[in-house]
Amino acid sequence: MGRVMVGVAVGLAAVACAVAAVAVGQRMRSRGNWKRVARVLKEVEEGCETSVGRLRQVVDAMAVEMHAGLASEGGSKLKMLLTYVHNLPNGTEKGTYYALDLGGTNFRVLRVHLHGQQSSVLEHEVERQPIPQNLMTSTSEDLFDFIASSLKEFIEKEGDGSELSPDRRRELGFTFSFPVKQMSVSSGILLKWTKGFSIVDLVGIDVPACLQEALTRKGLDVRVAALVNDTVGTLALGHYHDSDTVASVIIGTGTNACYLERVDAIIKCQGLPTTSGYMVVNMEWGNFWSSHLPRTSYDIDLDSESPNPNDQGFEKMISGMYLGDIVRRVILRMSLESDMLGPISSKLSMPFMLRTPMMAAMHEDDSPDLREVARILKGILEIPDVPLKLRKVVVKVCDVVTRRAARLAAAGIVGILKKIGRDGSGGIAGGRRSDMKMKRTVVAIEGGLYSSYTLFRDYLHEALNDILGEDIARHVILKVTEDGSGVGAALLAASHSSYDVDTV
Repeated sequence: MGRVMVGVAVGLAAVACAVAAVAVGQRMRSRGNWKRVARVLKEVEEGCETSVGRLRQVVDAMAVEMHAGLASEGGSKLKMLLTYVHNLPNGTEKGTYYALDLGGTNFRVLRVHLHGQQSSVLEHEVERQPIPQNLMTSTSEDLFDFIASSLKEFIEKEGDGSELSPDRRRELGFTFSFPVKQMSVSSGILLKWTKGFSIVDLVGIDVPACLQEALTRKGLDVRVAALVNDTVGTLALGHYHDSDTVASVIIGTGTNACYLERVDAIIKCQGLPTTSGYMVVNMEWGNFWSSHLPRTSYDIDLDSESPNPNDQGFEKMISGMYLGDIVRRVILRMSLESDMLGPISSKLSMPFMLRTPMMAAMHEDDSPDLREVARILKGILEIPDVPLKLRKVVVKVCDVVTRRAARLAAAGIVGILKKIGRDGSGGIAGGRRSDMKMKRTVVAIEGGLYSSYTLFRDYLHEALNDILGEDIARHVILKVTEDGSGVGAALLAASHSSYDVDTV
């Protein structure tokens, strides 16, 4: 009996040892898994580092590239396109003006009423219409006849209530969000189609002239007064409300910037006749690049797998189109390095499966158990049962990627201010002039990434203070605008009217 008991005891001890060994092994594996996840996170943090010193290098690089782009065509990654917009609206404009906004598969028609007094809320009407699928690959005449017919119906609804005098021709601004080489304020040649359009006979042709011909065919006495880029429209709208507005930035799905430049600084096109001595320059800053930008392996992979590799490098680091996908790529790497997230889901391997609004929702989840993070990981990426510790890591990844984007956008803005002498340096590289009186400087900003994403906006403002210093930064005001591509285009029609309009 005693031998039996001893045998049982030995057996139980062996089982206990085996269980303990398994438990220790699991803890060791878990610890190893966690170390690998922590290593990936640390690499991302280091790769996305945006110290004040580095940001100031980006500022200087942006200003240098701007100079180069103004000196010669093709002299810089920044295209620095001339817009021929030399009169910005200032609030004294009067009359009724129109806008057509063709930005993709929909277009809008707007009517804006101006009373010669700056108003925080502009009186306007708008109608939206989808572009029929067949017209996107038809002929230029078919497309513009459809648009002209829609404008005609819109105008006919005015009845006798129109404020337009009988002897005055209607004027409109035309926002055309496709690559165009602008030839004057109201003319520009289409370089190529994007966004699913493929109307071959319009490539290389003056787009506003085609619209003007269609308006005439439909019996409309309407003049196309301005061909507008949406970023320029944002600047126009900002300047209408505040004459200290010198630049505009769009930070949404994509990103771009424009600003008011002295004509004598545009070396590549000397002798341009203007009434103000200034012209709006469309930077196309999404294509900015510098070796000082903090690029990671995730950025390199995203770029190489994109439809436009080695193009739009700045945009791919700061705009809403890409931030969510950078985060997805980091989570995928963590899954490959560790089994803490379970089996790798097919959704996690799909590019752009995690959209930036979902990433922002995870980043701004303030619930104690991060339940929104868990919901999105499970519902969007099909990663269930993620422990709280790992959910916190995911939030940290969102924070690192967003903070880098916002701080680089801030550096881009300061680069513009440096170029036009509004950064407090007085043109002195790497220094500050204490004897210089800083002018109030307004930058108009449009786009959901800035207006709707609180943490992005906070990080951008923080970076402006870091780069400029509080004494200078308090003179720089960022103002949110809405609908530069619509209302802004109508305002540019007003400021470039063939009738007498007071503008500066």
